[in-house]
Amino acid sequence: MPQHPPFDSNEAIAYHAAGTPLPVGLAGEFRIWARSIALALVMVVVVPLHYLFRLVKYGSPFPKLFLRAATWIIGARVRVHGVPLRRDVFFMPNHVSWFDIPVIGGITGSAFVARAEIGDMRMLGWMARLNRTVFTRREAKMNIAEQINALREALVDTWSVVIFPEGTVTDGHSLLPFKTSMLRVLEPPPPGMLVQPVVIDYGPVDEWIAWLDQESGINNARRIFARRGTFPVDLYFLDPFDPHDVGGRKAIAAKVRGMIEDRLLTSLGKPLRPFRYDLPMVGYVAPKPDVTAEPKAEV
Repeated sequence: MPQHPPFDSNEAIAYHAAGTPLPVGLAGEFRIWARSIALALVMVVVVPLHYLFRLVKYGSPFPKLFLRAATWIIGARVRVHGVPLRRDVFFMPNHVSWFDIPVIGGITGSAFVARAEIGDMRMLGWMARLNRTVFTRREAKMNIAEQINALREALVDTWSVVIFPEGTVTDGHSLLPFKTSMLRVLEPPPPGMLVQPVVIDYGPVDEWIAWLDQESGINNARRIFARRGTFPVDLYFLDPFDPHDVGGRKAIAAKVRGMIEDRLLTSLGKPLRPFRYDLPMVGYVAPKPDVTAEPKAEV
């Protein structure tokens, strides 16, 4: 398997369907171990400082520093466009991978709402919990009120929360319909809270980074840790708006989705494509090829 783009996500899915981990090669295994050890060394320094800080004050800066170091160790070189709000904000980005969490968290220090599979991944789950990530398990249909309470507690600690309104990940070239259930925390919006759409763009390595539901989280993480060299990540913080001026959660979701889509169209330089795979957990059915279309007559 090649260790550089272009990369076809169908290849990862084929390995997963066969129950076989993606081969990363000897050099890839070395990079996995080297990056894991580097992360562990950073943890040895950051974790004690984080918990000592928490003894006297909320809002520890050390998770943000750790996540920023983690993205650099794994190979990301993050370029920030626009100005992220520092507090009293709901960030709403498109969603490509678990790696979105350290990328965005390393810049904003925000808490997150993320899929429970991330919490089950040892080091990655611990990294996410540093920022009071709220894990949602789809099949358990966690009570919405419980999620909202967890979000409000996270806001007290970090002053900002990241919600992925697509409800799952895509491949960086698509944008799913937004799920509005988690936006109930904005009905009514907390006083002074703003919404800021965010676009995360991995450029030519979008499909390499993408964590599709057909691939296990561990295999996806191994593939990213094993990747040779570095890669740029463009993080666009779009204009924030007051949710009071928009209406209910459906109107908020529509406004955010439109802003993200416009930015993605500019970044990709081409129309977004429909996502290619069914996602039963969020009720998405991929468009199927029209097999009834008559073949064109030969000339």
